[in-house]
Amino acid sequence: MIEVQRDGAFSVNSVGADHLPFPLTFSVSEVGRSWRISASAAQAGELIDVISRSVNDTVLVVDLATNSFLDEDFRQWRPSLIAAEQGADFIVHPIGAWASATPGLGEEILVMHRDSLPGFLDGSWSPYELSLVDVPVAPTPAQLDEIALFVGTAAFDEPVLPHVDGSRFWYSGHDDCYLTVETTDPAMPAVVLSRLLALLAGSALVGAGETSSVMIPEPDIATTGRLISESPHWIGAVGATTQALATIRLSALPQRWRHGQEPPVRADYTATLDEIRGTWQITPADKQCPLIGG
Repeated sequence: MIEVQRDGAFSVNSVGADHLPFPLTFSVSEVGRSWRISASAAQAGELIDVISRSVNDTVLVVDLATNSFLDEDFRQWRPSLIAAEQGADFIVHPIGAWASATPGLGEEILVMHRDSLPGFLDGSWSPYELSLVDVPVAPTPAQLDEIALFVGTAAFDEPVLPHVDGSRFWYSGHDDCYLTVETTDPAMPAVVLSRLLALLAGSALVGAGETSSVMIPEPDIATTGRLISESPHWIGAVGATTQALATIRLSALPQRWRHGQEPPVRADYTATLDEIRGTWQITPADKQCPLIGG
């Protein structure tokens, strides 16, 4: 079960001047020995338990931007001050002013244990830019500089994991909504898709029930794994919703979703959450029998 709050990513984000509801989007591809996931919509705090479950013990915060911590001149606090305010245990490695205008890289790298991530990203504040990478052991200052150099000079969409020895996980979040994940965990794509379905259904139920939050079960990852085996690219939109029932229309796409692309008129699957029973049913649109119930 996860808690979905009224200020979650699907609730606060919209598309275009007409403020259309933000869709669930998911795309995955294999890159060497890892998987690269592009998805929306989720804030870092809505995924942090998923992240901390599969990473090495040491995690590097290589980029952080937020409007949640500003000084009297409306300048963002340094990442190390934010981490200290959040009570995280960390070591700070300064990079230098050259990194301040570099996408995906900040002036400091924070080195922390993965157990510090839930407290650091506890949902009480929101980073609109965040990049994390894990490493198997605490890196030396020279190794941190090498990682910063690669991140600061990498081409757009260039895989990160092959360039960081022993890394299992890379996360990049943008605008409290879009996210990119690289992972060596073959279960992670299905885990992320299950979490996104729960977040979207939860946001619909919060809106319908006018409550501050709801507790939502996630679909079984065996089911979302079967969806991914049918197509690596999906888009989902909320259908009929009551105070206890949320329906999501899922459509396979021929390629990765692009901003502003609307869901197809035809849905391939309908995912229905019954909050009272705590069950999901994902049914092909042209059949009555469910793909799963859980």
